[in-house]
Amino acid sequence: STAKILYSIYFIMTVIQILLLLVGGMPLFDSICTAFGTAGTGGFGIKNDSMASYSTYLQVVITVFMILFGVNFNAYFFIITKKFAQAFKMEEVRYYFGIIGIAILIIACNIYHIFGSAAKAFQQAAFQVGSIITTTGYATTDFAKWPMFSKSILMMLTVVGACASSTGGGIKVSRLLVGIKCIKREIVQLAHPKSVGIIRIGGKKVGSDILRTIYIYFIAYVGILIVSVMLVSLDNFDFETTFSAVLTTLGNVGPGMAKVGPMGNFADFSILSKLVLCF
Repeated sequence: STAKILYSIYFIMTVIQILLLLVGGMPLFDSICTAFGTAGTGGFGIKNDSMASYSTYLQVVITVFMILFGVNFNAYFFIITKKFAQAFKMEEVRYYFGIIGIAILIIACNIYHIFGSAAKAFQQAAFQVGSIITTTGYATTDFAKWPMFSKSILMMLTVVGACASSTGGGIKVSRLLVGIKCIKREIVQLAHPKSVGIIRIGGKKVGSDILRTIYIYFIAYVGILIVSVMLVSLDNFDFETTFSAVLTTLGNVGPGMAKVGPMGNFADFSILSKLVLCF
């Protein structure tokens, strides 16, 4: 029963996006491909410039649905079953939208001088933030040419990823949230050694077995990242290209920075590096 509801949510959201794209004048074939790429956060566009040549309306629709598909689908399940209180209590979802909102505002301010319009800067920032944090990989502009501050935020969002039980990749907001709470607990226990800290997410206690798997996940993530960067660096590209290429493939995002930015590609890497990035 739960599986049917979740599949229905996925299907209905995809159909709604296709219809909204058609209303905006996007051809049927483009609408279907774009909606499938958004729903599965796959990010394959059928044009060389990804989503840049489409209208602002179409870009806004894609932005909204990228973010919606990055939400924990349990939240939609609670909403459909009229358990609104439980949906609101999902701490991960609240932090997910909080991270997105803060990132959009900061980047919009940082790139205002590029677009000369607050509305345009906000819209472009929203699209890129939504695309990167949900690991969709669409792009409407070459953000590899943005100021380093904005690019740094986008790279951090590459690591964060979307919510658990969504179609997005990355570390996931839930794991990051648990990690932050673990750090907070350790700091408190340094000041108060006899205190007993309990990690809770959404009001539920996180067991020691789950904490152990998250620790292992973080260690494995960092280990793979370091080894991969070292191997890819044999191609002697600049650090921004090398590091972002590994980071974006590790997070299943798509575009990185510099040579592997949204308007670049991975063609110039050696066979060894391509194998590492595939892995």
